[in-house]
Amino acid sequence: MQQRHPLLLLIFSVFLIFQTSNGHNITRLLAKHPSLSTFNHYLTLTHLAQEINRRTTITVLALDNAAMSSLLNKNPSIYTMKNILSLHVLLDYFGAKKLHQITNGTALAATMFQATGVAPGVSGFVNITDFKGGKVGFGAEDNGGDLDSFFVKSVEELPYNISVIQISKALPSAIAEAPTPGPSELNITGIMSAHGCKVFADTLLANPEAMGTYEDNLNGGLTVFCPLDDAFKAFLPKYKNLTASGKESFLEFFGVPVYQSLSMLKSNNGLMNTLATDGASRFDFTVQNDGEQVTLKTKINTVKITGTLLDEQPVAIYTIDKVLMPRELFKAAPTPAPAPAPEEAADAPKASKSKSKSKSKSAPTPESDAPADSPDDDPADQTADDNAALSFKCGRFVAVGLSFLLVLLLL
Repeated sequence: MQQRHPLLLLIFSVFLIFQTSNGHNITRLLAKHPSLSTFNHYLTLTHLAQEINRRTTITVLALDNAAMSSLLNKNPSIYTMKNILSLHVLLDYFGAKKLHQITNGTALAATMFQATGVAPGVSGFVNITDFKGGKVGFGAEDNGGDLDSFFVKSVEELPYNISVIQISKALPSAIAEAPTPGPSELNITGIMSAHGCKVFADTLLANPEAMGTYEDNLNGGLTVFCPLDDAFKAFLPKYKNLTASGKESFLEFFGVPVYQSLSMLKSNNGLMNTLATDGASRFDFTVQNDGEQVTLKTKINTVKITGTLLDEQPVAIYTIDKVLMPRELFKAAPTPAPAPAPEEAADAPKASKSKSKSKSKSAPTPESDAPADSPDDDPADQTADDNAALSFKCGRFVAVGLSFLLVLLLL
């Protein structure tokens, strides 16, 4: 019987390893505290709960039902409420102990509101100050330095993963509380034009069919990847060579008919359909990430996400460094012909002729209905991406293996 104990301990340890990797669930954590039920409800209603669950090293500044009632008396729209509550989600870990050990007594923490790209300047930051006597104050950075909300208690702590602490009242912020338009009222081309994607936005506006497809998806969910001006301007001659239907499909290729936050893109690697996907016309691309860097890849080329212009569910807009090219409209670069072999001696074996014939037969034939184009450093990019994916998988196996070894050494 005693011999079974090490085995049971090993199985339990492995279970803990995988259980820890599953992360946290803010809705379940708050469900244990009825006084925070309204706050919990609105985290779910605004879809912030999903974002919180996808992140690590995070602090939620929870409001009790009385504080939420005062906030709701202002009748904010659901989109404004999302901005207000996202200001109460800090992108760093602050447990009760850390709050009283802040270096120099004060810290400036970025919030989920700042991460959306909607907050101008540092208006999405929160000031945390440890006052004498153990009092800790919180205030939005755009609130004139007023710290009029205070630490009440620690609600839940999973060290260095998530901390939920209650504060006395909502953080006032004129920017977060400003009326927020619904998705159908958003001027997505205006947002793109004002942030380095004017050439793409103007091209989209000039194509009513493609623009209509984007507008039809605003309420249901839309993610846009807009190429920056220099990249798209250089690409315009190739775009103009496309047929009318090709231009429409090409522009729709940069939109995805679902909302995808950056953290969702990092966790949902794989094939992604676009607004141009239609039956046999796949018009898809592969999302892949290497750490914090997210790339989009087709068989033609690979591009990188370089910035966030908007991240307000159900719409997200990101900038990309190059023009992503669908394989349905463009050819991959032809494989360079091998250098001619030196002339063989007269008595060389004749078998080499059949080898050269078989090589020429195996050479890939490009699609005849696609305009020729060459990718920008894509074979190397794709190899690097594949190697990164392999390294990540191997790293996970090594980590689990080391955990097994540690448990065995402790037995």
